[in-house]
Amino acid sequence: SIPLKDCQFDALVSFTFNLGTGVLQRSSLRQKVNRMEHDLVPHEFLRWVFAKGKVVPGLLRRRKAEALLYGSR
Repeated sequence: SIPLKDCQFDALVSFTFNLGTGVLQRSSLRQKVNRMEHDLVPHEFLRWVFAKGKVVPGLLRRRKAEALLYGSR
């Protein structure tokens, strides 16, 4: 298991609740977490803001909040 801060765990739970475990399992976000490349993870959240090829403002707000939470101390 990968050691995570509470804020990192919380951000991943939010992401998974919104998108599902399958998406997390096959995502590059998970790969970066598993490689403990924590400084690269916040950017990965922002890849998940599209629906039908367009940025959805609500998803963008949510992913930004998750990225900020993941990177918080």
